[in-house]
Amino acid sequence: MPLNYSKWDNLEASVAKSSAFRSSDLSDDSDIEGHPNVDKRSLIRWKQRDIHEKREARKQRIAHIKAEIACNEVLHPRLISIRDQVSSDGPGYFSSLVDKLRNDPSPDAPPTNAPNQPTYDAMILSLLLQVYEEAKKKGLSKDDPKLGETLVAELDAHVKRLGEHNDKLRKELHDLEEEQKKKITSEDIKEGWENHYVPPKPAPPPVPGAIPDKPKKKTTTTEIEVLNPNAASSSAGSSSTPSTTAAAEDDEDIELPEMTPSLEEFSRLPIRGYEESFHFIQAHRDVVVPGASDALLVAAFNAESAGQHAYAKQCVHQSLLLQYCDKLGKDGVRLFFQKMIAGDKRAETVFAKDVEDTYRHLVERVRVTKEQQAAEAQEQIQLVPENPEQTITFNVPDGPPPEDLRLEGPGTEELDVEEVRKALQMRWDVFDGFEEPMKEALRKNSLEEVNKVLGSMPVAEAEQVVQLLDMAGILNFAEGGIRDETHKDEEK
Repeated sequence: MPLNYSKWDNLEASVAKSSAFRSSDLSDDSDIEGHPNVDKRSLIRWKQRDIHEKREARKQRIAHIKAEIACNEVLHPRLISIRDQVSSDGPGYFSSLVDKLRNDPSPDAPPTNAPNQPTYDAMILSLLLQVYEEAKKKGLSKDDPKLGETLVAELDAHVKRLGEHNDKLRKELHDLEEEQKKKITSEDIKEGWENHYVPPKPAPPPVPGAIPDKPKKKTTTTEIEVLNPNAASSSAGSSSTPSTTAAAEDDEDIELPEMTPSLEEFSRLPIRGYEESFHFIQAHRDVVVPGASDALLVAAFNAESAGQHAYAKQCVHQSLLLQYCDKLGKDGVRLFFQKMIAGDKRAETVFAKDVEDTYRHLVERVRVTKEQQAAEAQEQIQLVPENPEQTITFNVPDGPPPEDLRLEGPGTEELDVEEVRKALQMRWDVFDGFEEPMKEALRKNSLEEVNKVLGSMPVAEAEQVVQLLDMAGILNFAEGGIRDETHKDEEK
């Protein structure tokens, strides 16, 4: 097999372990060119210093970006909360919050060693003063009924802008870290190939998404080993089994286990083909792992939803097969197949009934789920005024902030022009991020056209668009606010 030399392409020449070399070792570096009055040894040292300085600058920039992202992740939810509170309580809450931040600020600040590091409250106060100045520039007084609407719109713009800025920082951080990985330095060099010990082959890993088993306390008990441990409870009137419980799990927050190639092949084996399943498990130990039976139940649910009834029942059968092997203990695989291959009628009857019961339960769950999905598919989000006297219009920004941005007037002395520019840019980015049909509907300033676009979207996507419109201050209304109603087809 030919050697792969490409891994050396990223070496920084003469730098990887520069501290381990003497200057005399580099005296023959013919690729270093310089002035005839400057000795080559000095040129090499300068070259090394330049590479080290660039590397250090990259590390410092990465640390700075991480600190800024952490700070923004504290400020962003606070801004959202302030915007929502001003929207509900009006300018009075805005004024009281400004007074509180001025007179009783919290000492909490970003955990940096920078001199004169401003606190979170100081940064929020600076931003609120900036928002108020923007409202004053529009000729609004404290008693103006439109002041609350303007303050909310400006806060929305800052929320959006801060989110977009954080996204750009994350992208820059990703690019810098990727660039860092391309350079092999002395920090990356580690001793290797000195241990000739070869560890034993590890046990197969659980299927992706499997929930790890809780540690079991070791106890000494005497038990009678049976094929179906739940047979007694089911005869007493309870029909729940391990498989029924697993199939009834409906927690959307839990990641569903995934099928592996071996499980996919195992699921296609015929029902009651016990010898074939036993030989397959012997050849593929990665089938008997945590989460495998649950992955088969998930596949059964998906197959039944797609109308593949026979395959769904196969998956249920194979899932229960693995569950019974697990419940029978350490030697459960041998015990289960020994009984089934030998034709134990009682064992076959119990197992077959469990398969049928579980499959019927699965069919019912699929039916209920489809009904719920059909009901949700008929829903759509629409913007509706709170009362007949109210109208909804759309304030579409003309573009990003101008290049020559100046801050004038009292209260702007301590404001950063670049931070103000970022805040103004945030408002434009909300509109510019919409799909073209929504942009066109907003430019027409037509509530009917906007509702038509919202109605064509999935409910979750439409709700997000409405939230962005409200957050960015693109929505305009006279008083009281707007509501987004969920209309079903029969209500149209």
